[in-house]
Amino acid sequence: MQCLKDFHLHPHTALLSVGSNMGDKLLNCRKGIDALTATGNCTLIKRSRFYQTEPVDFKDQAWFVNGVFQIRTDLSPWKLFEEIKRIERDAGRKSQTIRYGPRILDLDILLYDDQVIETETLTIPHPRMHKRRFVLKPVCDIDPDINHPVFKRTMGQLLEGLDKTSQEVILIS
Repeated sequence: MQCLKDFHLHPHTALLSVGSNMGDKLLNCRKGIDALTATGNCTLIKRSRFYQTEPVDFKDQAWFVNGVFQIRTDLSPWKLFEEIKRIERDAGRKSQTIRYGPRILDLDILLYDDQVIETETLTIPHPRMHKRRFVLKPVCDIDPDINHPVFKRTMGQLLEGLDKTSQEVILIS
């Protein structure tokens, strides 16, 4: 694992997911992306289209709007994590009483360069991204040839490997 100081030597590329299933879902997602880029520590490189997506794990809730975006940042992965948690709180996100339950804004770091990080507070790549059509479909909008640093397969290959009948994903914007 790299030393923490090494993360500040040059800008890094990170891939993040954004989602919401409360209130104006699409607006919440757009505001979440804008809030992160407004910090001055992150520059938006690309953004996927947005999708209406079926909930997974906890199914008794409203459908989500999900997307993915790519940034360039000088923040370490841990500082980026702290920043997205602050943005979620500022948007009105409360502590989860139901795991995978409803949320006004959900931001997750999917990839940070090609780093593999596993600590108590942070796991990169996101530990479930390879199982989630609502993540892989928008990632493929950005670039289906991005490699997963653990599975050594492209995002397009991971998406193709999912069960075609699960996790409905509908393009909305």
